[in-house]
Amino acid sequence: MSSFASLTRRTFLAALLAVGLIAFPQFRALAQTDPLPSWNDGAAKSAITQFVQRVTTQGSPDFVSAEERIATFDNDGTLWCEQPFYFQMAFAFDRVKAMAPQHPEWKDEQPFKALLEGDVKTAATIGEKGLLAVVAATHGGMTTDEFSNAVLDWTKTARHPRFERPYTELVYQPMLEVMQYLRANGFKTFIVSGGGIDFMRPWTETAYGIPPEQVVGSSGVTEFRLTSDGKPELIKTDKVQFIDDGPGKPVGIQQHIGRWPIIAFGNSDGDLQMLQYVSGGPGARLALYVHHDDAEREYAYDRTSQIGKLDKGLDEAAAKGWPVISMKNDWKVIFPAAQ
Repeated sequence: MSSFASLTRRTFLAALLAVGLIAFPQFRALAQTDPLPSWNDGAAKSAITQFVQRVTTQGSPDFVSAEERIATFDNDGTLWCEQPFYFQMAFAFDRVKAMAPQHPEWKDEQPFKALLEGDVKTAATIGEKGLLAVVAATHGGMTTDEFSNAVLDWTKTARHPRFERPYTELVYQPMLEVMQYLRANGFKTFIVSGGGIDFMRPWTETAYGIPPEQVVGSSGVTEFRLTSDGKPELIKTDKVQFIDDGPGKPVGIQQHIGRWPIIAFGNSDGDLQMLQYVSGGPGARLALYVHHDDAEREYAYDRTSQIGKLDKGLDEAAAKGWPVISMKNDWKVIFPAAQ
């Protein structure tokens, strides 16, 4: 592999499966008449507001009862930035550096040696076996609480290489508004992400207003044990349990939610099956793609990207009439104002 970005989505998800993360800056309640003030008027915005009106209006032929108003959102690239590599990957590599004093042998072992020396070129060649070794060393063998605390500490100092802001501030303001708008109209909002379920649950309620029980994600094997003094603990292992990506997303929805969503948002081919599943149900349905086409304010990528590739999804959206949200044209702002 020529770069970290060239790691396949599935390889990465199999490796980084169970992380906890700090809360993002909480968004403010919107008092404006316009429920989506960060959106420009256009087809995408209209599709969302018209759909909500149809399914929530009593007497409408498309009316959906409140208990069936389920909305699902991918996370990486749909609710927050995912370039130049998944933020979980940044945590894993930084974790190697933080743990190095306890592992002097890493100075002579690859891929740890390259990561500690900042040798990106060499580290980029670690491949699947090397990545799994990094994840096993940095994610396994600790309690879930210990792991969550490690990520909380990381977010206090880690900065995005381009925007020079905490990773936790790089959420999409327009999507925060969509989630709030849907909840104001009786929807339950769920995250359905390839990211680790333990990676997201600690912070999603503060960041997005989504409680931990409404987060679906990839999972690693976690084991229960009692300490010598009888205290219960959950221990993270490096074994894969479930990958919530691609065809796994509809499976995860069924297993965790148990209801058929009526609206779904994604941004990559990894979300295609979720959008197919949601749009293929009975009654009113809406599937939307977020298209990264704003290189100036964020990033521009789609069909050939190794991170967040959107190729088959664009073709499917065109064929089925799914709205494609242009970050460049549909969003007035990308990220919330700096704190």
